[in-house]
Amino acid sequence: MYYYGKRRGEDGIAVVIDFLLSNARLVLGVGGAAVLGIATLAVKRLIERAGRPPDEKPEKKMTDSWEELSLVSASPKLLHKGIEGVVIKQIAAATKKAELSQPIPLPSPEPQRCDADPPQRRKRMDLCVMTFVDRLQQYYRTRVCLSAEEVSVAQQRALDIATEIQAFLHSKHPSMPLGDMMLAGSLLDNLQVVKADHACLIVPLQLESSLWMPIAGEDTFLGHPQYCMVRRENLEYFPRGRSYWDRHLLGGYLSSRLVSEQLGKTVMESINWPSLTGTLECEVRPVLGSPELKLEIRGLTQSSYDSGERFYITVLPTVRLGEMTLTAQREITGSFDYVWYQSLYTSETARLAELDKADSGVRRKCLKTLKAVCCNCPSLRKLNGSHLSNVILHMSENETDWTESAFADRFQQAITELIGYLETGILPSYFKPNVNLFQGFTEDDIDEMGFMLYCAVTEPEILLI
Repeated sequence: MYYYGKRRGEDGIAVVIDFLLSNARLVLGVGGAAVLGIATLAVKRLIERAGRPPDEKPEKKMTDSWEELSLVSASPKLLHKGIEGVVIKQIAAATKKAELSQPIPLPSPEPQRCDADPPQRRKRMDLCVMTFVDRLQQYYRTRVCLSAEEVSVAQQRALDIATEIQAFLHSKHPSMPLGDMMLAGSLLDNLQVVKADHACLIVPLQLESSLWMPIAGEDTFLGHPQYCMVRRENLEYFPRGRSYWDRHLLGGYLSSRLVSEQLGKTVMESINWPSLTGTLECEVRPVLGSPELKLEIRGLTQSSYDSGERFYITVLPTVRLGEMTLTAQREITGSFDYVWYQSLYTSETARLAELDKADSGVRRKCLKTLKAVCCNCPSLRKLNGSHLSNVILHMSENETDWTESAFADRFQQAITELIGYLETGILPSYFKPNVNLFQGFTEDDIDEMGFMLYCAVTEPEILLI
C-alpha cells in the first residue's frame, strides 16, 4: 500500500486511512463506520496540513483546526465506542505540530457600525435564536400540515372518480360480485403530509366463505408472514363454475394477477376517459406500464393544473376472509401470480388513533412530522409510513409521556430508535413480530439512512431544512 500510494503521489498514512475506511463497515457496523469516517477525516486533514509550507495564513489554519474538533465532538457514538479520547489526543498532537510553531495574531478590533442591520440579516439572527422546539413546531405548521381546502378538494375529486368507476362496473359487468367501493389511505385518515397527491380506491371482491380458505404465508413454502394464498375449497361438492371467481383460479388458488388483469382491462381500457374528463372538469387518464392499477388526475384546481401537479388514485382489489384483509399488490408480491398481500395499515392506524384518544397524545403528530422529514430528505425517502408507524407503536409500549410539551423529545427519541433498528437491520412489525420491515433494504440503503440519522442526533435541525 505504501508503494502504491507513492506512485499516486500520496503519503503512506493517507492510503492506510483510506483502506481502513473502506473496510470499516465490515467490522464496526453502521454506527462505527460513520464515527470512524468523521474521526479519521479530521485526523487526515490535520496531518496533511502539518506538511504544508508555512506560507498559509494562521487565521485560516486555526479555524480549520477547530472545525475538525467540532466534527469529532458532534458524533454521539464516540462515548460508547471508547474512541473519543484517542481521537482527540491525535488531533491535539497534530495541532501542536501544525499550529503552535506559528505565532497567534492578536484579533484586530472591528470598526463600530453605525447603520442598523438590514432586514435579511435580522431575520437570519432571529432564526438562530429559535430553539429546536420552536423550529419543530414551525416546521409542523408550515411544511407538514395540509390546508383543509386542499384536502377537501382532493377527497371530492377522488370520490367523484370512484363513483363513476363503480357505476361503470355495475352497468357493464352486473354479474361480477363486488361490494361497495370506498376510498382509503392517508388522505382519508388525516395522515397525508407535504401535499395531497394520492389516495386508494378499495374494490372488495365478494367471495363465498364456504368455497374459499385463506392460507397464511408462514404455513406455505413462501415463508413470508404477510404473503397469503386463497385456496378453493370443497371442489368435490361444489365443482368449478359455482363461484364467479373460479375463472381466476391458478393451480387451485385465486390468482391476484388474473384478478388485476381483468379489472385493468375493464377499468383502464374500457372506460371512456376523455368523456369522463369533460364531465369531471379535470384530466383523468390511466397510468400505463405500471404493475399497479393507477389513475393520474391533473387539474384538481386551476392552480394545480397550471403548475403541473398530479394526483394519483391506486385501485386495489381486496379480499376479506375472516379477520384477514388481503390486497392484490403485485409491486410488492412480484412474480408470485397466486399470492396476496396482507395489509396491516388499517390496524396500525386504528391503534395509533386509539392510543392518542386515550391520553390526548401526539403520536400521530409525531408520525406526520417524521413522514414529512423523510419525504423531504433524499437520504431517508425509503422510510415510509409503515416503518415510522411501527417505530412509534413500539415506543408507546414503554413511553407514557405523549403530551404536547413532550413532542420534541418524542421526535428525537424516534430518531434514536430508528438508528438502533438500522444497526441491527431488523424492524419487527408491531402486529406480526416475525415480519422484518427492513427486509427489502440493501446495506447501502441502511448505511445512507444510518449516517444521516447519526448526524441528526446532535444536530436535529438538519432534518428541518
